[in-house]
Amino acid sequence: MEAVNRSARISRKTNETDITLGFGIDGEGKNRLETDVPFLNHMLDLFAKHGQFNLDIVAKGDIEIDYHHTVEDIGICLGQALREALGDKKGIKRYGNAFVPMDESLAQVVIDLSNRPHLEYRAAYPSTQVGQFPTELVHEFLWKLALEARMNLHVILHYGQNTHHMIEAIFKALGRALDEATSIDPRVKGVPSTKGVL
Repeated sequence: MEAVNRSARISRKTNETDITLGFGIDGEGKNRLETDVPFLNHMLDLFAKHGQFNLDIVAKGDIEIDYHHTVEDIGICLGQALREALGDKKGIKRYGNAFVPMDESLAQVVIDLSNRPHLEYRAAYPSTQVGQFPTELVHEFLWKLALEARMNLHVILHYGQNTHHMIEAIFKALGRALDEATSIDPRVKGVPSTKGVL
């Protein structure tokens, strides 16, 4: 199959955020993460490393209000970049599944790059914040990512005790499941769908 540059760059500027995001599917896990949300930087670093994606984000937001708009809009931009980078989806595996343990925690992420956006999110945390980061924003980020990428995303946190570990396991699993789903399978001719389109 002919080599294709599967990458995209997205810019989004609103009254709440100013974001430039570059995403490369066939990368080396390299990233530059300059956002005002340190915990999200940490999680996106794990996502990129475990997915072998190249990720470049410069984001400024109204964090004097809270982190919500910045986290949400980064999810939107990443989803749009993923969708654009995938192109016509010819030859991809389409499905991805990853279990990742992080000490006492175990997370599973299952993906279908189906063009049908859905988030199934089954996670409960023992605390509502990690440092200054509200745990409810994990759902917000993942939902906007799934919506804009138009993917079916199932996130199942099987168990855990430490909230940081639990969220970390989710982002590592997200990277690994997405890496599998976006991988090229030389046996696949066209798109992997009986409909003939994804």
